[in-house]
Amino acid sequence: MKIQSQLSSFAIVAALLALLTSCGEKKEKDQPVDNKEVAVVQTEAVAESTPQYVVNEQFQKQVASVLTNYILLKDAFIASDPNKVKVEAEKVSQALAKVDMTLLTDAAHKDWMVYQQNLNKALKDMEGKSEIEVQRSAFKDLSSELYKTIKAYGLGGATAYYEHCPMAFNNSGAYWLSDNSAILNPYFGSKMLKCGSVEEQLN
Repeated sequence: MKIQSQLSSFAIVAALLALLTSCGEKKEKDQPVDNKEVAVVQTEAVAESTPQYVVNEQFQKQVASVLTNYILLKDAFIASDPNKVKVEAEKVSQALAKVDMTLLTDAAHKDWMVYQQNLNKALKDMEGKSEIEVQRSAFKDLSSELYKTIKAYGLGGATAYYEHCPMAFNNSGAYWLSDNSAILNPYFGSKMLKCGSVEEQLN
């Protein structure tokens, strides 16, 4: 038992060191993203959540469609391509416009009105700018609002992962959503591609 405990402690320390290394190694110039080189650092079990509201499954699938388009937007940030960001942000806007709020009632409907407004604002901010770091600031807001949306209504069978980079925006940190648990950082791209951790699994 003593040996097993020592091995367990060693594994946790090694994982923490790996995270610090992946978040601390900056590259001076962007390099092409290699999706084969993926590091996922997790020292604890990922928390799973259930939706706040019980809603029509059709509505959940419409939210899942927004997430699908969001993932393509995230990939544009990983590539640090501001023009691609604009294109993909427009596609997210189109998916968002197709969400049928008449499928909701009472508090669920009221909350959606707030989420929808904030999501649209973040997308417009993104589409109206050409500087990648300014776009990333809007992406941070978009990610926060989409996370709240998914927490409220769910994804109708799909799964998302809520991931975090502690060094984004001068070490204030930022979150994003992914459709898998691999860490590909949209706030730094190839500069610190593997910096981050999975914080929560959303269903």
